Amino acid sequence: MRQLAALVGTVTSGRSAAPRRALARGLVLAALATVLVAGLVWMRDGGAAPSPVADSVLSPAPPVDIAVRRMAAPQDRPGVIEVQPPARPAPARPLPAVPRAATLVAAFERAPDLYALSRDLAPAVMAGDAEALWVNSRIHDYCGGYAASPAGYARDTDVLAQLGGHGAAALRNARDRVAQRCGRFAPVDALTVAGIVRQREQAALAGHLAAEASLLAMDVPLDDSPEYLRDLVERVQHSGDAQAFSALSPGMGVAASGQRAFSGLVAGTQFAELAWQLAACRQGLACGPGSALMTQYCASGGICSRDGTQDFAHFVYDAAIPRQGAEQVEDMVDTLLQGVSRRLEQ
Repeated sequence: MRQLAALVGTVTSGRSAAPRRALARGLVLAALATVLVAGLVWMRDGGAAPSPVADSVLSPAPPVDIAVRRMAAPQDRPGVIEVQPPARPAPARPLPAVPRAATLVAAFERAPDLYALSRDLAPAVMAGDAEALWVNSRIHDYCGGYAASPAGYARDTDVLAQLGGHGAAALRNARDRVAQRCGRFAPVDALTVAGIVRQREQAALAGHLAAEASLLAMDVPLDDSPEYLRDLVERVQHSGDAQAFSALSPGMGVAASGQRAFSGLVAGTQFAELAWQLAACRQGLACGPGSALMTQYCASGGICSRDGTQDFAHFVYDAAIPRQGAEQVEDMVDTLLQGVSRRLEQ
């Protein structure tokens, strides 16, 4: 997301510059309203939207014994769970995609009530099911900003709408969509970034490739050795897994610049993150106007298309990539997808 914001024209403090370069798609930063207000003021004055603030991540708790337990919470909120991370052995190789995985991902994209979906997933999450952990972490990511303070979220939405500007209507629609889908979550649910990391660690250790990729993008990989990092990127590139492509994309932009682990790969340049995300869309990721991807770019980062019918690809080529850079990005996407083609031919 950071690269899209920068290419549109603004660089803000949406992503932490802490030594760990914490990058995550959590929507839980307390400074969200301030950043978005500043972004819309610039948009109103003819500038572009700010970079998203959805990607900061807390350092995970030290590894402890595997344990999944319910948090102390009112009995009428049975879906609230917390996952304690296991110790970090070498990650399992990813399991082949199964129809159930596609069903759960589709449920996340389409469910009008994400609290209910999270509650339905709770038994599988508590049992350590990798796919349930991944989808539940995505729900927490999507709803974290709203759940932290529903009343504050609504007030911020009203303020942003009153500012006007070219993207105000789209931003209001995206934030309203989040509020509607996350409306039963509350602060007691504690949808923290640390909790998201823990769920993804456990899913990754159970063989979930997208969860493993997302940890690299959040700068908390299971193993930080150059050999492991390169192997993970190559596994994602050859997997054809749209979820994994998308999850890895934030870690493949300028955050990867200068890292020898990624030498020769699509990484480390201003367009690399977008190329990974565009490749994910071509592999079947939901990237339409109302998708979670487009909603989070807009609702959490203020990066909104003026055309409500645009999907991610059309928006990027229309607003984020200069004409001279389009061919370069297309070459990157083709390179990524060639890795998938070679795997299919073997």
